[in-house]
Amino acid sequence: MNTKTITIGSIILGILFVALALEYWLVPAGSLPTFFPGYEAASTHIHFKHGLGSIILALGLFAFAWFKSGKKQSSGPTNPTV
Repeated sequence: MNTKTITIGSIILGILFVALALEYWLVPAGSLPTFFPGYEAASTHIHFKHGLGSIILALGLFAFAWFKSGKKQSSGPTNPTV
């Protein structure tokens, strides 16, 4: 795969995990979609730890994209001493 494709994919996944974290923090467990982990019918509980895990994953993906998009080092020395 291309480095640019991997970088863009990790940014998109990071944004999705941020949205998931906000969903866990702002919506009670009874109102979550039924396929989400932590769904509990008629519950008013907020899943803080699920949201925290999602935001940690998002930050990791953003850091990965940042390091992948950096400048490439040359193979030779930049300042040789004679």
